[in-house]
Amino acid sequence: MRKLKITELNRISAEEFKEAEKLPLVVVLDDVRSLHNIGSVFRTADAFRIECIYLCGITAVPPHPEMHKTALGAEFTVSWKYVDNAVNAVDNLREEGYVVYSVEQAEGSVMLDHFEPDRTKKYAIVMGNEVKGVQQVVIDHSDGCIEIPQYGTKHSLNVSVTAGIVMWDLFRKLR
Repeated sequence: MRKLKITELNRISAEEFKEAEKLPLVVVLDDVRSLHNIGSVFRTADAFRIECIYLCGITAVPPHPEMHKTALGAEFTVSWKYVDNAVNAVDNLREEGYVVYSVEQAEGSVMLDHFEPDRTKKYAIVMGNEVKGVQQVVIDHSDGCIEIPQYGTKHSLNVSVTAGIVMWDLFRKLR
């Protein structure tokens, strides 16, 4: 087995990315404070050709040098919008025909490994603040909650790790 050189990866250009078909998935970041977490979500969204990222509340917007450290340019390829608060983002997405799930530990949440999306629908997933998670009012406006099963002593994951797990799982199930 030999590690591939960067020239062997056949990556598409930024222009080709902009024109490429996207996964019908929007990621909503609600009051995410860490520029590194935001950048990491952009980079993962690029990897799976996510349609768009909504940056809400205190979530920083590109360009920013600290965000760029983890985004590595994905902040320039992945479409994004700033919305003043996540409730407005969720309501707007639902009006546009998206099924919106908050990713949170909540009563009645669906475990990610049991979640079966309908391939004919568009989805949005809401990721919450690093400390407080998704706001209850945002959950109230969502169609439901998805939860990542966890079996250790800790029952929380970093927001960028959570976003990566959920994006990968939905990419697998929707493409």
